[in-house]
Amino acid sequence: MNHYLKYYHDHAAKYQAEAQKLFKKMTALSLLRLLVFILTVLGVYITYEYWQVALVIGVLGIAVFLFMLSKYTNIKALRAFKKALVSVNETEIKIASGNFYDRDKGLNFQDTNHFYSLDIDLFGRGSFFQFLNRTTIHEGTQQLAETLKANDITNIVQRQEAIKELKDKIAWRQYYTATSSLVSVETPAKLIISWLQKHQSFLPKPIKWLPAVFSVISLLIFTLTIFNFIAHKALIGYWLLVGLAVTGRYVKKINALASNTDKVGETFRQYALLMDLIENERFSSKLLQEKQLQIQSGDRKASVVFKEFSKALEGLDNRNNLISAIFGNGLFLTDLKNTYRIEKWIEEHGEKVKDWFEVVSFFDAYNTLGNYAYNHPDFVFPEIKTNHEVIHAKGLGHPLLDKKKRVNSDVTIKKDQFFIVTGANMAGKSTFLRTISLHVVMANIGLPVCAEKSEYTPVKLITSMRTTDSLTDDSSYFFSELTRLKYIVDAIQKEPYFIVLDEILKGTNSTDKAIGSRKFVEKLVASHATGIIATHDLSLCEIENELEQVKNYYFDAEIIQDELHFDYTLKEGVCKNMNASFLLKKMDII
Repeated sequence: MNHYLKYYHDHAAKYQAEAQKLFKKMTALSLLRLLVFILTVLGVYITYEYWQVALVIGVLGIAVFLFMLSKYTNIKALRAFKKALVSVNETEIKIASGNFYDRDKGLNFQDTNHFYSLDIDLFGRGSFFQFLNRTTIHEGTQQLAETLKANDITNIVQRQEAIKELKDKIAWRQYYTATSSLVSVETPAKLIISWLQKHQSFLPKPIKWLPAVFSVISLLIFTLTIFNFIAHKALIGYWLLVGLAVTGRYVKKINALASNTDKVGETFRQYALLMDLIENERFSSKLLQEKQLQIQSGDRKASVVFKEFSKALEGLDNRNNLISAIFGNGLFLTDLKNTYRIEKWIEEHGEKVKDWFEVVSFFDAYNTLGNYAYNHPDFVFPEIKTNHEVIHAKGLGHPLLDKKKRVNSDVTIKKDQFFIVTGANMAGKSTFLRTISLHVVMANIGLPVCAEKSEYTPVKLITSMRTTDSLTDDSSYFFSELTRLKYIVDAIQKEPYFIVLDEILKGTNSTDKAIGSRKFVEKLVASHATGIIATHDLSLCEIENELEQVKNYYFDAEIIQDELHFDYTLKEGVCKNMNASFLLKKMDII
């Protein structure tokens, strides 16, 4: 068993055992709470005639009950965390076995106008995204998709260092993922940010002191009443009505505020835990340190600031409890106190929330990248070069293919060099194109690639492999393909790209296709383009004799004892063996 799989099996069992122990504690606490409740009711009943004693028993009973409830809640949260850790490890075991096709396909991130996202199985069923993605927050998933589509060739070494560091922080990554998986987000982050930025405070500044003063007076009246220093017991009732009247002046605006806050309280509580994990971890890579600094708020930790806001939100949410709403507002002006705290927090930190949410999403996405690197210890981080070789890879393969079945290739593609790849059907041409394309994408992201060795000069990727027609846009297949090729020609005039093409001009007759393909490749070469084109048109290979930059490669197929065999090995030259006729006969089609 691979060491990373052993880790997942061992820790899934460990966290499962810990979750079971916590469940037993929860059961015991539930029984104890029930016992405390019964004893408190019994004590109050027995001492009913001595109301001061009954009151003390009631207060103590409630205090013990609430303490045990708090303890129960904490253990319940810890158990949920342990169960989340179990799920994290079981997910890795499941995916490692090849069972990942039920996961998010990321289809909403496909874009026909993007440089490559539609062509290289980046998204969709069985895609790289579906295999890679471990994000648990919606914004983290978006961050990951944007990273895959970024086509960014700057700061690759910094990204590599960040991913390498996170790769080795497996316990921290799993704690972060488990915590983020428990985040309950009813409202998208962008709506929360918009609400915070647009909120207009409505409480006057003196309100800050009023709840504290009112609470002191309430406690004084209550104490004096208990010890019979106040003859009229109804005074506390009148005072309660005064408090409700004061709160009632702002009740409509508080209700409007509460309608927003009751949806985000849990989100902020969980985000506080995530930021606490980020703040308390020691990072050495530059990119992770920069993200860590981004959530600092002066001399205070962002996690503490978030916890304060979460408590204020929870406090306002308690107004939904009728008893709490009446006595809390009537005696302690709790709505005013919590509303003031919320508005003060928004005023001081509202503009910073966007940065904090962005950092949380960043780590959600980059933990996925670190996880991928950890799960593939035999992959290599490309050495970033600036020489004339764009890709110089030994043992390069497709990262999603089974290691036992995968056939790797040694590939060297120099700057301004163009490969023409021919081969029989199913011989491996398209897989090779996607292998090269994924190498470029993964290298640019900072991920390790499926190779024994890789030297890479950063370049952006652009492809044309899966052009489709559109009835909605009244666009024919051929016109769509021409539009895509025009898009590529325009792009390479602005900056260098690595171009990957698969059987272009399929929407026209063979003679026209041959002439057009030849002229298009000649134009790309004249523009000093680097890339690969796969084709069945052997006449296109003649360009090698005319242009030094063009090199022919092929994938072969052989018929041995009336069976078709592929070696999936990249060879220099032009393919001579085609298999369409053979397959038609073999399948009794002709």
